[in-house]
Amino acid sequence: MAFYIIGGEELVIGFRFVGVAGTVVESVDEAREAFRAATTSPEVRVLIISEQVSAMIPREVMDWQMSGSYPLLVEIPGIAGHMDGRAGLIDSIREAVGLHV
Repeated sequence: MAFYIIGGEELVIGFRFVGVAGTVVESVDEAREAFRAATTSPEVRVLIISEQVSAMIPREVMDWQMSGSYPLLVEIPGIAGHMDGRAGLIDSIREAVGLHV
């Protein structure tokens, strides 16, 4: 399994339709447990995590991103869209590159 997702029920079910395994989380404890399990699994190479789950465990996510370890962590918006205060992908690219098209 190269990809794995942690998020809300609708998001995880949607990814299961395309063959990506995942864990549904609804609490901080579930988020921590799922994150720990996914980041220690040698089979997971790309961990997809919803913004909502990332907001539940910000310290763990930041520490993992700063470590530069595998699995690669990709944060995506939930079914309802981006959370307030979170930049979208296009906005992040524009900021990084410094160009506005």
